[in-house]
Amino acid sequence: MCNNRQSNSIECDYMPIVDTIDKKIVDLLIDDGRMSAADIAREIGDISVRAVRYRLERLTEQGIIKVSAIAIPNKLGFAVVADAFLEVEPGNVMEVARKIAEFEMVSYVACSTGETDISVQIYARDNVELYNFVTEVIGKIPGVRRTTTSIVPIIIKDVYRWRIPSSVCDPNGQAVSSEE
Repeated sequence: MCNNRQSNSIECDYMPIVDTIDKKIVDLLIDDGRMSAADIAREIGDISVRAVRYRLERLTEQGIIKVSAIAIPNKLGFAVVADAFLEVEPGNVMEVARKIAEFEMVSYVACSTGETDISVQIYARDNVELYNFVTEVIGKIPGVRRTTTSIVPIIIKDVYRWRIPSSVCDPNGQAVSSEE
């Protein structure tokens, strides 16, 4: 049984089974999220529309896929992308991370280990807006010790292009254990 304990975190008591057909369905939807079950069945071949619908329902219910619209920031005037890495006072990491996640310019917040405590992705209209946001907003949040910001001029692949690895699929529909 899978439980959606947080809006973006799903925990399962078992490893859901994903086969090569499921992977093909997901890959097609990554390329065109509005593709119909009929078009998916036709593209894959040797599968019915009903089977595609069933698989989509199962993949969604198990939390393996989530169907949603993706806004394209640069089409909306947010031409600058930056990654900010934050060093935070001990004991304040989660509080600071949650505060940063509230800002509309922020698309990603994660707690990390190593030299920095929090990783943030920011979209801004220009470098001045980015600079002001990092120095005047993030830098002034209680608990933030230091920020390091890198402008990202080119994104080759992002989370919306991530595909199910073939290594977790088995053509017989059996989940491949990570212990093998």
